[in-house]
Amino acid sequence: MTNYQVHVTIENKPGISDPEGKTILNDLVLKGTHKNVSQIKTAKMLKFSIDETDKETAQSKIKEICDELRIYNPMVSVVKIDVFDA
Repeated sequence: MTNYQVHVTIENKPGISDPEGKTILNDLVLKGTHKNVSQIKTAKMLKFSIDETDKETAQSKIKEICDELRIYNPMVSVVKIDVFDA
């Protein structure tokens, strides 16, 4: 068994409103700083540590956990799962 670090990034699909990102952008605009920034999107990241036989199994198991716990809404969210050697 090998220990893997798995990062799960959850963000809104294109076209879905991102109020938190808009609030951060509006704050920059109101302050008059960083005028070259035109868009900010937020995301949530979960970091797992898991012992598995290989990267593919680690990724599959974490996906299964996320689906089982309903960590994201597949109708509005995009999920990216990255696996790294620990």
